[in-house]
Amino acid sequence: MWRTLVLAALVLGIMRPNGCTDSQTKGRGSVNQEDPYTAQRQRMVEEQIIARGVKDRLVLEAMRKVPRHEFVPAGLRDNAYDDTPLPIGYGQTISQPYIVALMTECLQLKGGEKVLEVGTGSGYQAAVLAEIAGQVYSIEIVKPLAEEAAERLVRLGYKNVHVKHGDGYFGWPEEAPFDGIIVTAAPEDVPRPLIDQLKPGGRLVIPVGDWSQDLIVVTKDESGRIRRRSVIPVRFVPMTGEAQKR
Repeated sequence: MWRTLVLAALVLGIMRPNGCTDSQTKGRGSVNQEDPYTAQRQRMVEEQIIARGVKDRLVLEAMRKVPRHEFVPAGLRDNAYDDTPLPIGYGQTISQPYIVALMTECLQLKGGEKVLEVGTGSGYQAAVLAEIAGQVYSIEIVKPLAEEAAERLVRLGYKNVHVKHGDGYFGWPEEAPFDGIIVTAAPEDVPRPLIDQLKPGGRLVIPVGDWSQDLIVVTKDESGRIRRRSVIPVRFVPMTGEAQKR
């Protein structure tokens, strides 16, 4: 029944995106240990992610390493590597693996960057980012989720992820600017504070819209000029808090 209740980071249809990578880059080594789910992760990457056009090797290696089953409720671990979003409580979801990989690829990270995530959820996207970026700052508006994700990430050894409870609409100005920003909930328009906190040359990946949503990549050039590009139709939970007042 949970499948019928999930409103999630879900790609609509089986269409391929316009593409978010210019080249294939070499992945880094991992400190993650082998576990019984390793084969499932490999199949996930091959059948759900590579088969749908994601090419960036850093992203693919991160998806192979992060134990997604640790980020879903215990009762759903058998479904952790399915090509679907899953509920994590409080009306929130963990995105389907493909959309996590696609959004990460759209940032075009090369390693060592400073990244902001809006919408920590269970911490899965933050963990994927942490395999590539130097530092990840993640904001979650649901306090219990923020606390649980912070504890989970520490337990799994992600020392470069910083989680706080707050309204991600306003970003994290104390740590700005950011090389990349990922938003995992949909506002009706791109929050201005996030654009302001994006470093020149940086990229913001965000779902935008009400019922009809598109995954948007926002780029800021060295002069501060902003450009937007639509990647693919998606369906995310709505951004709450300040975004609902706009």
